[in-house]
Amino acid sequence: MSSHSSVAAHDAAHDPNLKHHFENADQQKESASIGMWVFLLTELMFFGGLFLAYFVYRQWYPEAFIAASNKTDVLVGAINTTVLICSSLTMALAVHYASKGRRELLVLFLIATLLLGGIFLGVKGYEYHDKWVHHEIPGEHFECHGCADEVHTQLFFSLYFGMTGLHASHMIIGFGVLLVLIWQAWKGQFSAKWYTPIEMFGLYWHFVDIVWIFLFPLLYLIDRVGRPLL
Repeated sequence: MSSHSSVAAHDAAHDPNLKHHFENADQQKESASIGMWVFLLTELMFFGGLFLAYFVYRQWYPEAFIAASNKTDVLVGAINTTVLICSSLTMALAVHYASKGRRELLVLFLIATLLLGGIFLGVKGYEYHDKWVHHEIPGEHFECHGCADEVHTQLFFSLYFGMTGLHASHMIIGFGVLLVLIWQAWKGQFSAKWYTPIEMFGLYWHFVDIVWIFLFPLLYLIDRVGRPLL
């Protein structure tokens, strides 16, 4: 058989989801997993810088950070925490049913994850609007009634908006990716043999949720205790 015929025969038997530079589906999935974990590691370092800044300034200006933290709405933060925990569950179920080839349930739980993500962003938007109304956004018109150290109280809110804003931007990106995955799942592009994009996105979504699990106590809860962290 000629080399041209061999290539044609190989292409005919080739899995359409398998890229040409991989030998098999397992190798492709392993490469995708490594790539996603490396990406998440870079994201961890990205958020890590903000967490480090928070801890340093929290130790330097404990009274100002306590006063500023008391301005946050614990109920709103708790609602969003609950919403994200539920979204992690629906995302895990989406991955599970993708592995079983259950297209309808895959689509259902992806949509549920999308809706929960939308609720989170809506609640966060409400919270930002409340900060705007009360002039608690860092800048020229910043006000903090009852705060003795307004300069360093403003520093807390700079970190608050920086950390929650960065997290929200990751949610928005995830929102867009979810829309694509829902469309692909609805069109039947995933199967029990190939659902790598669903699985990789699940890792991303869980990472974003875990980041919020750390943000919630740091910004809403821990500063209600009137003493430094260490």
